[in-house]
Amino acid sequence: MKKYWLAAVGVVAAVAIAAPSAVGASAQTPTATRPAAPAKPAAQAKPATPAKPAAPAPVVAPAKAAVPAPNPVRTVRAGQRVDAGQGYTVWLTRDGKHWSGPDGYENFRSVVDGNIDRSQPGVSHQSEGDATGVFHSGLFYGTRNVGRVELTDSAGRKTVATLLALPGRPDWGVWYASTGPVDGNGGGSHGVSLYDRGGKLLAELPRFDFPAGRG
Repeated sequence: MKKYWLAAVGVVAAVAIAAPSAVGASAQTPTATRPAAPAKPAAQAKPATPAKPAAPAPVVAPAKAAVPAPNPVRTVRAGQRVDAGQGYTVWLTRDGKHWSGPDGYENFRSVVDGNIDRSQPGVSHQSEGDATGVFHSGLFYGTRNVGRVELTDSAGRKTVATLLALPGRPDWGVWYASTGPVDGNGGGSHGVSLYDRGGKLLAELPRFDFPAGRG
């Protein structure tokens, strides 16, 4: 019996001795693992492009008020002497037109003697001069809206007259103009036309020839 027990003990001892080798064989150093690659940094977001400022609204200039046409009539005081050129002088009084020439002789054309009809537009014409030129003048009447008085000679040339009136926009006034001599004499062959400020013909006198002298 002792032999079997010792044999058993020896077997157990043999197993116990062999066990560390088996254990040591199985406990191998683990293979080193490759470290993981570092994560790439996230791409930075591009800053947003700033929005372009809105274009300023165009500045609209305020509409200009219509400028009235200049008054073609010069207002003068009663008795005020106006130099009409070439030695002639013109002035107005309440009763009509006055003028004088280089010789100093005075002339008068009434607007109150009944010789003109001021109830409708009309124009008169007086003329005098010499071989150097002719002075034309006359009355316009029957309108408070005179635009111009225009002379036309036999060749179609036009001359615009200067207009005078007294204060208060009366329905009459005086016009005057100078032209060159016509047909070698001191008279003139001119038609005379009266227009309103809109360009409408109100009245006219046909042209005709007459000798030099006071009309």
